[in-house]
Amino acid sequence: MGLVDVSTPAEGVRMIQLNRPDQLNALNAEMSTELRVALDEVEADEDCRVVVLTGAGRGFCAGLDLNGYGDDARLARQGDARGTFVRQREIAGLAQRLHHLRQPVIAAVNGAAAGGGLALVLASDIRIAADRAVFAVSFIRAGYSACDIGTSWLLPRIVGAGRAHELMLTGRRFDAAEALRIGLLTDVVDETDLISAALAKAAEIQLNPPFSVELTKQGMWISLETPGFDASVEFENRQQIITAMTADQREAAEAFLAKRPPRFGNR
Repeated sequence: MGLVDVSTPAEGVRMIQLNRPDQLNALNAEMSTELRVALDEVEADEDCRVVVLTGAGRGFCAGLDLNGYGDDARLARQGDARGTFVRQREIAGLAQRLHHLRQPVIAAVNGAAAGGGLALVLASDIRIAADRAVFAVSFIRAGYSACDIGTSWLLPRIVGAGRAHELMLTGRRFDAAEALRIGLLTDVVDETDLISAALAKAAEIQLNPPFSVELTKQGMWISLETPGFDASVEFENRQQIITAMTADQREAAEAFLAKRPPRFGNR
């Protein structure tokens, strides 16, 4: 087993599990590389409809490993300024990779998600947590800016600017119940039910045509960056015409009218 494990817990679903449980799955250079490779592989997997991201052991991801990221050789070769900037881009790129993945990502938050771990949760599309999960922006508590790994863009859009400012300026911990109340999470479940809840949500998603799901994920995130209503409507119009021309759209309509499960061919 590596630092990032990929499995198939259900048809059409790939589960990516961060696997440094003794360090609460804190990110180091090796884990970051393995996670990036895993995301590239699932994106290229035509059989993968939904991705579930979770952690092994008690934590989801405690953020950057403050005991050492493990890229000293790179720093020595590139120098502190350039080497540290390359490291920063590498870590932030994980959130960007999740954000742009063609499949929807369900974060199954099994424990602490802090700093970079919270950023991975935010970059996911659906967020479900065990009742014992805790969260914190935490960058600011380690002496850095709280604006890191996409958090300053994602968190206000998910929970609202006012609450995001408070969480980012204090860096305080908050529990799953509060995360649900402020809209960070869609569901909180007993830890023993976490993966089954994520798989149930993945099964719901798979009732819809694959290409329609892909375009919906893309369209919803792009709309958050679109300044005007009319521009968003025009973008939606084009998505509707594209999906209307697919065989899966006809199959979805026929299955609905016949009250039977759809059989999609992703075409």
